Formats: sequence, structure tokens, C-alpha cells
Amino acid sequence: MDLNPPQGENYAHPQICFFHVLFKGAALAFYILSALFVNNFVIIFVITVLLAALDFWVVKNVSGRILVGLRWWNEINDDGESVWKFESLDQESLTRMNKKDSWLFWWTLYLTAVAWTIFAIFSLIRLQADYLLVVGVCLTLSIANIIGFTKCHKDAKKQIQQFATQTIASRFSSTLQTAFSAV
Repeated sequence: MDLNPPQGENYAHPQICFFHVLFKGAALAFYILSALFVNNFVIIFVITVLLAALDFWVVKNVSGRILVGLRWWNEINDDGESVWKFESLDQESLTRMNKKDSWLFWWTLYLTAVAWTIFAIFSLIRLQADYLLVVGVCLTLSIANIIGFTKCHKDAKKQIQQFATQTIASRFSSTLQTAFSAV
């Protein structure tokens, strides 16, 4: 992944980008600042987890679909097995996605998980099991989105490759049929 945002283009969906970053930043900022201003662990837990849950929902259902053209969910089938479901835009639409939107989406997705991991390490070092619980919930939500969107991205690439292979094979087949029917 490129460290620098793509140059020369603006964000195609600035409002979606704003909300994509807002809840991540709000959860992290509240967690950090709550240690200074709030003395009640229950309030810290509830508000931080609520903000992280809002972030999870916005990323999974809104910004992932609009900024990178991907959507995922998990279902339990009749046998009780977990089944991952993926949706992506067609290849033409995916190639037209705004690169700056995509860059922001992926980098904030991963950096948020890194930040929660750092907070988890600090909670372990300070032996604060209660704060480790808060961070654990937030990290779990963050990692769930990373896994879901990474699997979805790989599935979309696989579908594009299958489509390209089928297209090439059908064109080759029709070319051969045309060539042999002319003889």
C-alpha cells in the first residue's frame, strides 16, 4: 500500500470520508481524554464502545460500499455453520472508484486497529484489566472490519480474474468457430 495519498484528484465523497474518520477519531479521542476528565469506568466503557460500534456500522454498511465498492456480512446457515457473504461492484465500476477515497478507507481501517493494539499493550503493561476489556471490544470490531473487507477485496479480485478468463476463452472459442466455419 502506498503511504502517500494519490495526487491530483479530490475526494469524490467528502461527507462519507468525514464520517468514516469521525467515529474512529471520536472513539480513540474519547478513550484517551476520558482518563483525564472522567472518573467513572462505566461511562468510559459505554461511550467508547458505542462510538466504536457506530464506526463499525458506518464502515461496514456505508463507507465500505461507497468508498471502495465492497460489502460483506456473515450468516449462519441451517447447519449452524458461519458463512461469509461478499458483494462488490462490477469491474468497470471498481476501476472508476476514486483512488483518494480508497486510500483513506484502507489506511484509516488499518491505523485504527494499530492504535487499539497499542492501547491494549499499555493496558497490559499497567495491569488494567477493565481498560483492556474496553480496548479489546474496540479492537475486535476493528479487526472484524479488516478481515471482512480484506476477504471481500480478495473475492472481488478472484471474480474479476474469472470473468477475464471466461471472456478470453469465449472470444477464443468464437474465433476458432468462425475460422473453421469459413473453411
